[in-house]
Amino acid sequence: MSSMTALSGLIGSGCMIFGVPCLPTISASPTAREPQAILVLGGSPTREKFAAQFALEHPQLPIFVSSGSPEEYAQYVFDQAGVKRDRIHLDYRAVDTVTNFTVMVTEFQQRKITDVYVITSEFHMPRALVIGKIVLGSRGIEMHPVAIPSQIKSENPTKSLRDGLRSVFWLVTGS
Repeated sequence: MSSMTALSGLIGSGCMIFGVPCLPTISASPTAREPQAILVLGGSPTREKFAAQFALEHPQLPIFVSSGSPEEYAQYVFDQAGVKRDRIHLDYRAVDTVTNFTVMVTEFQQRKITDVYVITSEFHMPRALVIGKIVLGSRGIEMHPVAIPSQIKSENPTKSLRDGLRSVFWLVTGS
């Protein structure tokens, strides 16, 4: 059994124990709906650079950068790529990957966004998928992962387990 399958089962069991509706299975498969926004998870300037180029391929989508590079640098990266500033929303409230999602989910709900591209490094994507499927999924928002190749091969799977449990706790308590 893969670690992602085991983690999915553990999180699903936790949801049932706490009376929270079970979540969709954790997978990276695309859905038929088109994303309405781009979410960039902070943590590496490479992510903003990639997102700026990605945004050029999706000129109608707003871009949300959650706790990324300092504002001046982030704006410079998007300016250099030719992305209009009115599309870019820089948010610095998140302190980690879980709060990248818990902070932004309300923004997406208010804007009636139901599908979002999530951009992060390849090594970070498994954990982002766990958290995103729980947090965004709990509000009916579908995550469309876009992984950036990375020199780092993988993260310790216990980070996914820890943050998956933190995300379930957020669901149950709202904080």
